[in-house]
Order: sequence, then structure tokens, then C-alpha cells
Amino acid sequence: MDEIKLNNSLDLIFFMETKLINSLSTQKLDYLGKKDIFFDRELSWLSFNERVLKTGFDNTIPIGERLRFLTISATNLDEFFMVRVAGLYQLMTRKYEIIPFTGKRIDTLMIEILSTIRKLKSTQNILLEKLIDELKNIKIKFYKIENLSQKENEWVEKYYEENILPLIAPTTLDPAHPFPFIQNQGKGLFIEMSYGKNKEINSVILLPKNLNRFIRLPGEEHKYIFLEDLITRFIDKIYPNHKLKNFGMFRVLRDSEIEIDDEADDLIDEFEAALKARRRGDVVSLEVSSNLSSTTQKFLEREFNINKSRIYVTDQFIDLDNYKELFNYFDSSFFYKAYKPRFPQRIYDFKGDCFLAIRNKDIIIHHPFETFDVVVNFLSQAAEDKNVLTIRQTLYRTTPSSPIVEALVKAAEKGKTVIAIIELKARFDEENNVQLARVLEKAGVQVAYGLVDLKVHSKLSLITRKENNKLISYAHCGTGNYHPSTAKIYTDFSFFTTDKNICNDSMMIFNFLTSHIQPKVMKDLIISPNSSFNWLIEKIENEINFAKKNLPSGIWIKCNAIVDTKLIEKLYEASKAGVKINLFVRGICCLKPNVKGLSENITVKSIIGRFLEHGRIYVFANGGEFQSNKNDVYISSADMMPRNLYRRVEAFVPLKNETVRSQILTQVLPALINDVRNSWLLEQSGEYVKLNNKLNFCSHSYFMENPSLSGQGSLSKVKIS
Repeated sequence: MDEIKLNNSLDLIFFMETKLINSLSTQKLDYLGKKDIFFDRELSWLSFNERVLKTGFDNTIPIGERLRFLTISATNLDEFFMVRVAGLYQLMTRKYEIIPFTGKRIDTLMIEILSTIRKLKSTQNILLEKLIDELKNIKIKFYKIENLSQKENEWVEKYYEENILPLIAPTTLDPAHPFPFIQNQGKGLFIEMSYGKNKEINSVILLPKNLNRFIRLPGEEHKYIFLEDLITRFIDKIYPNHKLKNFGMFRVLRDSEIEIDDEADDLIDEFEAALKARRRGDVVSLEVSSNLSSTTQKFLEREFNINKSRIYVTDQFIDLDNYKELFNYFDSSFFYKAYKPRFPQRIYDFKGDCFLAIRNKDIIIHHPFETFDVVVNFLSQAAEDKNVLTIRQTLYRTTPSSPIVEALVKAAEKGKTVIAIIELKARFDEENNVQLARVLEKAGVQVAYGLVDLKVHSKLSLITRKENNKLISYAHCGTGNYHPSTAKIYTDFSFFTTDKNICNDSMMIFNFLTSHIQPKVMKDLIISPNSSFNWLIEKIENEINFAKKNLPSGIWIKCNAIVDTKLIEKLYEASKAGVKINLFVRGICCLKPNVKGLSENITVKSIIGRFLEHGRIYVFANGGEFQSNKNDVYISSADMMPRNLYRRVEAFVPLKNETVRSQILTQVLPALINDVRNSWLLEQSGEYVKLNNKLNFCSHSYFMENPSLSGQGSLSKVKIS
């Protein structure tokens, strides 16, 4: 591998990660010579998407939400193609053969991946048919144009002429008009026609993104027709005297990897150029309608220069994500009952003054059950407070119009020093972040773009305020993005403190992000990339030592993915030593639980429900029984993945306040442990089994119905179940 020329960032990441991980000093275990001790990452991700999809079959969930699960699985699969499958194809073209640690050939894995994807797409279509049948029962129907009444036909013709025809541009395929370029996630109609005597003509009409795929007919009934049917029904308005022979849809997905020159003089300009280039990435997937002729299918195969294995021929609807359009037509009965997140009573107890409340005692906010408005108010208050001198802020994902951005802009305009660390490399949000940087810079915010070789993924705010002639710092450390929209549907934690060590450590992280000089000593925070891996290894080893001494031991970790093989090996070692390990892993899990002699003390649970599990918790028994004051409790922005440990700036934050710790130990973790309603248990075979019993306890419902310990303030204490 050392002899292979490193052509770009993908090569470099693949190479360096392998070298780095292999060089880290952890004990090789006696079982490492055995095969199949890790699940494959890509197949595990597909398994997660299967769980999302299967949730759509749950008849106890409102039908609009079940349709939403279907669209989520579709968009997830698109991203998988554009990132993961595209990356594997790139490695194959650069003559890589073996995936590190697994010993598996890339070409063999690709066969498994593509086979699994075809099964997933088949299941998506089964669910879609089921949902359409159920919608019919409540008088929501999809019609072919030929089945409309004369009056309806007159309406759709007028609608077509006024709203569709001015926005579409047909391309007749001939030597003078070659096949048009289709950008990433673009789709279009391929139309086969005849003209005159035996003259055949083919045309392509791209479907603009600003056109709805579903057109609702006027009237009280929910009657819909498809855009493509409407276009072809009136094709004679574009091609008079032509006879329509056949038509079908096609859609392309392209490689979405962004290449950045780390020597670029202007990083913003470099990113904008890279974003434009991404639109022209290699095609990694082509979906085509089965009713298109074999000749047309072969033509598309040549035009997109794509192997047959990456072509998906279907007689079903193409681009399932479009079904989200229907949500605009559905009333509230189609969805979960509206939930209004709580505003913590503790903040009310201090008349809404965030600084007074935080200075009185640390507080942790559990989103979305408790409102993200607390975070917004924290920054908005800082912007208005004449005693606030400096605001430092990381931004990974948000929008230029968000209240977070408004607060930063207002603070800068009022003359405060505002430093914003914008991560340009946030996948699929790059363009938004470029615009965001410009908005902030225009307002006078000092904008830094993080580090070329590291993504800034930590969620940190640091506010410095003058109080009684002293400088006091207030830190916000989160597990989720500063994004008001996703904060309504992602489960996350927001921790506020004036703890000197945490605030000083946060300051050192911000200085690192602007000076590019890594801090040598941190008092409380554990950060990636310089210390998190070794710290996690050390914490697991401590539990091993406690178990060997017959002292209480245990590990409870909630994260989105467990991939790092060295950490998995260490967890196996802990299991063999008798340490009980509870893992709550929403998505990818490469660890195999319940394997005799390897991992029989490890359980892995995945929770898929109304809200997306996103918060990370790391708890170690530390020689004490579960829920004792000896337990080490941390929250983090990081998962147990190589990218989080070696290629990102992340923070692990200790929770020291008694009330905050109790919230995690006596509310959050017990609810996750007892959850049955939304839980899937990972078996050693790799299959996930949906839990079910008479109690049907739901952690999301529990959090919605019970105030958090640190947020209840003057309210009477909640009973912990």
C-alpha cells in the first residue's frame, strides 16, 4: 500500500487512517486471528436504514409518519450511494483491493452491498404499495390522466399550459443536440416518438426541482396526478403531429466527494469551485423505468458511462423522496400529535435570565423535549447584554436565517468581539456555510474556517462577561448542532456551566481553532484528535481492572455509531474480563455482541422512533455501582468512529454537578435501558430483533411527559421510574 501514489484526499484519508490506527499501542487479543469478529460498516449502515424502513410498516404509527419513514429511508440511501458507494468505487479504480482490518475484498463487498440495496429498494416499493392502499381507504387517491372526467381534463390542460409548459425545456436527441448534462439527483423523462413514415425521434425533458411531482386536482377530495403523466399527456403541444410510443423516468446520483487544495489562497473561492465540480461527479447510480425499451436502457448506460451493476430498472415510482410533497396537503390527523417542548422551570425561576440561572448551578437541557429556545436565549441575551465582551461560537450546521446567526450578527453590530468557527466541510451543507460565512463577515464577525485537515465538529459556545470587575465565562457544550429545525426532531443535550476548568479548556479549543496550535494540557475536557482515543482506551482498561479485583464495573455508552476496531477490541477484552457493557447505538455498529468467549457481556440496542437519537453519553462505573457518585459521566459530540477520533475536533465533557449527573444516571439511561416500544436488539448474527412486551415502555414518551431533573427548578421533584 505504501507504494500506491496518493492522488487526493480520499487516498490520503484511507492511507493515513490505516497507518495511524495500526500504530496505536493496544494489546492484541488472542482471538484476533479469528475471522468475522467485526460486522462490515457499510452493511451495518444498510441494516440501520432497513430498521428505519421497517418502522414504516408499524400500523400503530400515523400514516403520514409512516410515509415519512419511507422518504427518510430513500434519502438515506441516496446519501449512501453518493458518499459510501462512491468512495468504494474510487478505491477500486485506484487499484485498492482489500479493506483494512476485515480482510474483505472491496469487489466482494460491493456485490453484497448492491444485493442488499436491491432488497431494500424492493421493500421500499412494498411499503409504498401498502401505504397507497391505505390512503385509498381514506379517499386519498392517485389517478392516471386517462381516468379523469372531461371537466378534470379541461382543468389539467389549463394547468399544464399555465404552470408547466413555461418551465420545461425539451431536448430532441440528434447530432446537433446531444444528450443534456444531468446534475446530481437530477431526473427526467425519456420520450420515444414516431414522426411521419417510420421516422423515430427521442426526446429528453428534465424535471425542474421547483416543480411539484404531485398535482392535486381541485375539489374536496384528495385526487392527485403525476407530473410526468401530465407532460406526456400534452406532448403534442411541444411535438405536434408526433405519435407518442413510449416514455419513462430516469434519475442519476453522482459522486459527492469534494476535493480541496490545502494550499489555496482563498478557501471560500476554493470551496465554491469544488461545489460546482461536485455537480459533475461520476455517476454512481442510475435508476430507470422498466417500460423504457432495452435499446433506450443501453443508450442511457453508454451516455452515463455506468456499469450495468449500478443500474436499477424498476416498474415503481422513481425518487420516493418526492412523496414528502404530500405532507403539505395532509391535516394534523396524519401525523403524531403536536408536541410543544418544555421551557425549563429553572430558567423561569430566574425570570428568564440565563446567566443568573447558570451561575447558580449547572444545567443540562434535553432536546427536543426541552426547547432549543434556551440556547437561542443564551446567545440573544449575550448579544444585548452590555456586560458581555466576547462571544465565541462553533457552527457546523445551521442556516443564515437562524436565530443563532441573528444573535451573532447583532452582537457584532453592537461592538462586541464575536469569533465564529465555520466548518466549510460539513457534508451537503457546504454551500449554506459559505453563504453563512459571508453574512457573518459582513456584520463584523471574525470568521475562521477551522482547519484544512480536520473537521470542526465540536458544539461549543463561550461567552465572557464582566461581573464585579471580574471576567466570568459561561460555556455551552452540546451534542447537537446549533440548528433550530433539527433541534425539534433530534434528541440531544445542551450543557451550561461556569466551571472554570471547562471554560478555560473551551477557550483553549477556540485558540487551537484560530492559531492551529494544539493545546498540550487540558484539565477537564477530552478532545479529538489528540487525546480522545487514548482516554477511551484508558477508561475501558480501568473497568477491566475493577472487574479483575471483583469491584463494581460497567460501561454505558449512547452514540450513533461504533466503528473503530481498536476500541471494539478493547470492549471485547472488557467483556471477557466480566465487565457488563450496555451500548445504545442508533446506526452503524461493527461490534458483534453476545459471542461466547468474546462479547457475551455486551448488549447493543438501537432505538428508532418519533425522534432521531443523536446525543452521545459515555458513562463508566469507576468502581461504583450504577448510579453511584463514583460513576464517571460524560457527554460528547463524538461517536466511536475513526473520523471522530482522528480527523475531527471533538469534545468529551465531564458532568460534575450532582443534579446534572443524576439526570443522566437516574432518568436518561434507565429510560433507554427500559425502552421496548422503539428498540431493536442486535444479535450476533447481525440481525436486529424488534423488542416487544406488554409494558411497551417508550423512552420518548417518558421524556415528553416528565420534566428533567436539572430543569424542573421550583417544581416538585419528579418520580424516577
